[in-house]
Amino acid sequence: MTTRIFEFNSQRSEIVDEVVRRVRGSQKDPIFTLSEAAYLEMRRLEKQGGPKYASFRQMAQKLGRMNEAEALENVEKLATEYAWDVAGNFDPRVYKFASKAMAPLLGAMLSPRSTLKNLPHSLDLTGLDSRILVEGPREQIKRLAEKGTLVFTPTHLSNLDSVVFGFALERAGLPPATYGAGKNLFTNPVLSYFMHNLGAYRVDRRLKHVLYKDVLKQYSQVLIERGYHSLFFPGGTRSRSGGVERKLKLGLAGTAIDAYGRSVEEGRPQPVYFVPATINYLLTLEAESLIDDFLEEEGKARYIIEDDESTRVGRVAAFMQKLLGLDAACVIRFAPPLDCFGNDVDDDGNSLDPNGRVVPTESYLMNKSGRACRDHLRDAEYTRELGDRICERFKENTVVLATHVVAAAAFGCLTRSVPREQTRDVFAILRHRDDVRVPRSELAQHVDNLLGQLREQERLGKLVLGPGLAHKAGDEVLRDALRAFAGYHTNEVLSPRGSDLLLYDTRLLFYYQNRLAAHGLAYDVIAPKPRAAA
Repeated sequence: MTTRIFEFNSQRSEIVDEVVRRVRGSQKDPIFTLSEAAYLEMRRLEKQGGPKYASFRQMAQKLGRMNEAEALENVEKLATEYAWDVAGNFDPRVYKFASKAMAPLLGAMLSPRSTLKNLPHSLDLTGLDSRILVEGPREQIKRLAEKGTLVFTPTHLSNLDSVVFGFALERAGLPPATYGAGKNLFTNPVLSYFMHNLGAYRVDRRLKHVLYKDVLKQYSQVLIERGYHSLFFPGGTRSRSGGVERKLKLGLAGTAIDAYGRSVEEGRPQPVYFVPATINYLLTLEAESLIDDFLEEEGKARYIIEDDESTRVGRVAAFMQKLLGLDAACVIRFAPPLDCFGNDVDDDGNSLDPNGRVVPTESYLMNKSGRACRDHLRDAEYTRELGDRICERFKENTVVLATHVVAAAAFGCLTRSVPREQTRDVFAILRHRDDVRVPRSELAQHVDNLLGQLREQERLGKLVLGPGLAHKAGDEVLRDALRAFAGYHTNEVLSPRGSDLLLYDTRLLFYYQNRLAAHGLAYDVIAPKPRAAA
């Protein structure tokens, strides 16, 4: 198995030098590059001042007198500073320790009660196998890791995703991957120690100028060219709605096509394989904050977040108290791999067209003369098509869990309870918080009906049912979801009232039902509304 990341420390200086060389060589107007960097950095640093601000101000004052050679020297100086700040690290000893420590860490986060009861066995990674399931074509992905470079592209729901996905790689017997992480996460000394030594590279999202973005892209490309497996969250940020990503940001992932193209140009084709994956939680750690963010952005002034800073302290304490009584579940599902043009890939690493015929991927990069060449417009189109295929894989490999099914059924009841003219307005629906009751037996029947549709969708290969959902009845699935909701969220989601259930927290019902929206099985706020008749 390819384990190039274990060689990273010995190659780090070479990688940084190569990144800087490419950034310098790509400059068409170095004075403009410096001018933009100085302007944006002076604006960002103006209030705090300090040596950085003074340095950029001094550079801005000299730009009018700089010749091109002097400007290139300054570009190289800045690029070197940024590249070393970005560059990650990898310590095999820390990796070995983290692999052992991951079990109790994840156990405490995802199933604290069981972890405390079985503390002597908590250091055994296999102890988490029943709570964190890893699915998909693992053997095929292992073989592809021997033949080329893997780029993992999972969905993104929570800040736990990097830790959980690292566990999935470990349990699947797959090699570790490098990944970009926000520089703000490195301020925590414990988290920073592990991230800094496990292949994470720093991304400073405060820096908006082209020079810094170019350093990031070149760093990613050089890593892929050198055979370092990589991890990107192509959604760009956590899904605020709770739904599966339907639009992707493939800026860094697009460097894989550039990396493959360069290897073809140099006569040493290095295959690059994308491995989409879905991370599916029974419950999401930040669900309340994320759905508030989504609704505030979606509705602008129409939606007001109810919780202020003073109440959040109490909510955090209540959240931790309830979390200690929670046993939760997570499923990480690897999807069938793709090449960097969006084609299916067989076990031997060959790219296949829609009819299953082998396609020579070098031909995608050839010009009319039959020579490999770079074409940014063409490659941007390839990247867009790859993004579409990744979204298809996300949809087909979404693992539906009890909370998603029950939330979709309950939100359907909520939607049917409001006047018809309000059903197109999600905010009008959400305002019916705490005033709609549904008999428990009726909701169980709706869950049963939805399960029938989900089983048909699974039969057609359009989604995957979570453990037990293939055979459980609606009342059993409802009971599982109620147990999960009651053991986690600070506010009740579905509140028992005798033989009825009160649809109490409509925001969270909306959040969890959104996992089925892309499949047409739940209310879809993202889908385009039909045009009014002329």
